[in-house]
Parts: sequence; structure tokens; C-alpha cells
Amino acid sequence: MPATVDARGLSCPQPVIMTLNEIKNGKETDIIVLVDTDTSRENVTRAAESQGCNISDVSPEGEGYRITIRKR
Repeated sequence: MPATVDARGLSCPQPVIMTLNEIKNGKETDIIVLVDTDTSRENVTRAAESQGCNISDVSPEGEGYRITIRKR
């Protein structure tokens, strides 16, 4: 089951920090990140890719986005 990072309602850099912490410390291979701004979506995606992760999906969800990250 994927780990979930719910960063809705938080402004950058909080969503990025939460995502990087889950990438580094989490045990799950797949991580779902929920954000509610375009800026957070772009920053989280870029940060995950900089850590060698693949972005397998970015889709609208409610008033925000659901980002699915796969750790290598």
C-alpha cells in the first residue's frame, strides 16, 4: 500500500519538505502526495525527480492534484 503525504493547505516549502522526508525515511516504494496549488505540484515533482524518483502520475483531484511517486 502506498504511503500518503497530505500537504493540502500548506504553502511551499512545506509540501516539498514533507515529500523529501517520506522519500528518505519511508519504507514504501510508492508515495502519493496531495497538494492544492500549481506551485506545490511543480516543486514536489521537481524535488522527487532530483532524488532519482519517477513520477508515475499527476492527476487532478478535487481542487488540487494527486502526485504518484515511485522510488527507485
